[in-house]
Amino acid sequence: MIERLPELVNGDAALVRRGRLVSLTMLVGVGEQDYYVAVEAGRIAALAHGPLLMRPWRFAVRADAEAWQEHWRPMPRPAFCDLFAFTKFGRGWIEGDLHPFMANLRYFKEALAAPRRLAGAA
Repeated sequence: MIERLPELVNGDAALVRRGRLVSLTMLVGVGEQDYYVAVEAGRIAALAHGPLLMRPWRFAVRADAEAWQEHWRPMPRPAFCDLFAFTKFGRGWIEGDLHPFMANLRYFKEALAAPRRLAGAA
């Protein structure tokens, strides 16, 4: 589902507007797979599958694959409904420079929850 993240985020004008001040690369870890998500002015400019040696990123959001699949359901269970719930219940972690993440928290939460729309449409 994460492969469709650029389409889902870039197609949501309100979300792009919310992230208009965000320009960085973040790492999203889905189980053993790493994805480098380049954001430019709220739009996802590139999504690259890793690992890519020496590829810089500002922060990483990682969780096991099962946790992400549950997070992307239309109505996820309580322990999977939020990025911080992953960490609280030991299913994931957030690392790196957290300042841009926290300063634009709603944007990142909504962007990483965007695949829920695919599950709801199925």
